[in-house]
Amino acid sequence: MKRILLTLTMAFVATTLYAQNPYLSLEGVVAKADGSVELLQPTTTLTVDLTVTCEETLCGPYARYAQKFLGVRAPLTDKKMWSITGADVALAGEEVLAPQTLAAPSIEFAQYAEGKEEFATLAIDKKSFLAPTLEDAARAAAETIFSLRKHRMELITGEAGENVFGEGLQAALAEIDAQEQAHLELFFGKQSKKSRSYRFVVAPEQSKLQYIVCRFSEEAGILPSSDLTGSMVVLQIIPDEQVACTIPEAGPKATSTATCVVANRADCVVMAASDELIRKELPIFQYGRRVVIALPTRK
Repeated sequence: MKRILLTLTMAFVATTLYAQNPYLSLEGVVAKADGSVELLQPTTTLTVDLTVTCEETLCGPYARYAQKFLGVRAPLTDKKMWSITGADVALAGEEVLAPQTLAAPSIEFAQYAEGKEEFATLAIDKKSFLAPTLEDAARAAAETIFSLRKHRMELITGEAGENVFGEGLQAALAEIDAQEQAHLELFFGKQSKKSRSYRFVVAPEQSKLQYIVCRFSEEAGILPSSDLTGSMVVLQIIPDEQVACTIPEAGPKATSTATCVVANRADCVVMAASDELIRKELPIFQYGRRVVIALPTRK
C-alpha cells in the first residue's frame, strides 16, 4: 500500500512540476503502480533542418551569337551553384531517430525552361543541299523570334484580321509564346532551380558546445561532415550562465524527497562559414542543474 501511495505521489509531483514549468523532469528510479521501476534520465535532442537550392544554367547552342543578333549577352558556359536558402533548429520529437532527408526534391523551372533537357530542333531547309553553319542557323533563329513578336503584336492590335478573337486569340498567343521561348532557349539556355531539405539530429553533451552538423559546398551542396572539401555547418549552443528555477528545494527536515533536473535555456545558433542562418532559444536538460524537492507526506 505504501508503495502505491508513493507511486501516486511521484506521478502527482511530476504532473504538477510540468504544469508549473515544462522544462522540469524527474530523475532517478521511479516505482510504478504495477511494481516495476523506471529509470528517468531527462535529455534533450535537437534537430537541424537545412534547405538547399541549386540554380543550374545550361548554355544554349547559339549563346555566342546572342549579342550579335539579339543585342543581349547570354551565358557562354554551363553553371551550377548551390546555396542554403532555409534553416531551422528545434526540439526533436520521439519519432526522430536518425538523420534523414525530409522530402523529395522540389524542382522549379525558370524562364526559358520547360523541364526538358533537350533544346528545340529547328526545321531544316529541304531546298538547300548544304547544311547551314552555326552562325547561319543562329541568324535564322533570331529572325524567327522577331517574326513571332511581330505576329503577336498584329494579333493584339487586330491588324492580323477581324476573325481572330476570344479563345482563338488566346490559343494563338499561347502558341506564339511557346515558339518564342523554344527559340530563345537556343541563345540563353535553360535555367532551373532545384530545392532539397535535410534533417540532422544532434544530441548535446554537457561538456561540448559546438557540433559540426554537416559540410556545404557551392559546387556540390550538402556534404558529409567528414568531407573536408566543403565548409562547416555548425550548431553552436550558448547556455545561460544561471539556470532559472522557481521550485523551492527540500529542507534538511524533509523525510521524502525526489530529484528533478531543470533544463537550462540556451541560444542555439546554426552557422554556415561566417554566416548566421538561424538563432533560437531552447531548453536543454544537459546544461541544466539538479534540484532536490520535498514530496508531500500523508498525515
